Amino acid sequence: MATSEAELKALMIGSLDGDALAHGLLLRALVPLLTAFYRRRLARAEDVEDLVQDTLITVHTRRETFDRSRPFTAWLYAIARYRTIDHYRRHRQTVAIEDVESILMAEGFEDAAGARMDVDRLLATLSPKQARAIRDTHVEGKSIAEAASGAGIGESDVKISVHRGLKALAARIKGQG
Repeated sequence: MATSEAELKALMIGSLDGDALAHGLLLRALVPLLTAFYRRRLARAEDVEDLVQDTLITVHTRRETFDRSRPFTAWLYAIARYRTIDHYRRHRQTVAIEDVESILMAEGFEDAAGARMDVDRLLATLSPKQARAIRDTHVEGKSIAEAASGAGIGESDVKISVHRGLKALAARIKGQG
């Protein structure tokens, strides 16, 4: 299943060029990415499923607004962020956004950073323990308990690794911007 920026962008461009197979593959590849994105932000599984479907519909109906010269994932996550904000507004909830996450997910992040950094390259700059903890909890959407169990470490160790890793990434990104 396509998961890298290059693979997803190639599928999107194929979709824009009328390739129905590429479009179907793109939508299927987006489900786990969007599920992880929403799972980190929402408590109810029903809300996650609804927002994944809403986002897929938006990608389908608004795909002509995608600029082929820009990163696909920035466009996708911008849509997902707006869907999240709309969800919180509808339910009259406040939004708490982590500083680092808002930097990583900000519109135009790649332009502001001056490079097309992907998550793997960023995480490669951290210790393996911090990188795994961040990947498990923030990329794959696992709970702290699931991440700790998978890594064979304690939950507090995962929390500390995530905190220190995100702090280090924020410092690197801010230094480059």
